Amino acid sequence: MARSRPLFYLLPELWHSLVSQPCTVGYPFEPAVLPAGFRGRVVVDPDKCKGCGLCVRDCPAFALELQRESRDKYKLIYYPDRCAYCGQCEISCHADAISLQNDFVHAIPERDTLKVVLVDHDKGRACDVDGEE
Repeated sequence: MARSRPLFYLLPELWHSLVSQPCTVGYPFEPAVLPAGFRGRVVVDPDKCKGCGLCVRDCPAFALELQRESRDKYKLIYYPDRCAYCGQCEISCHADAISLQNDFVHAIPERDTLKVVLVDHDKGRACDVDGEE
């Protein structure tokens, strides 16, 4: 009787799994539903970015790089393949220039194209998120 007890315990679970619908998502065939707190694509407001480098300093995955030529001439470069999407850059930014959007970072076949220039300040000239003026 002691050996049959686990079998009787599992029978209701077995019956439930046989008659219930599978708990899957229809992602390839339907749009993915992301939770409200999902941290995805990194976005920077170039007008607010001061080039202080706090986000670069505090990034644990080294996904941000600040190339500075002078005080007013710098570039903030982002590497999505290194990013852990932890949100530390958003927390560290005192100017509230960095935010993580509720959006996927799409896969691409070549790693070399993942380098994204988020901010390009060249004598007061700033570009938007796509790197265009």
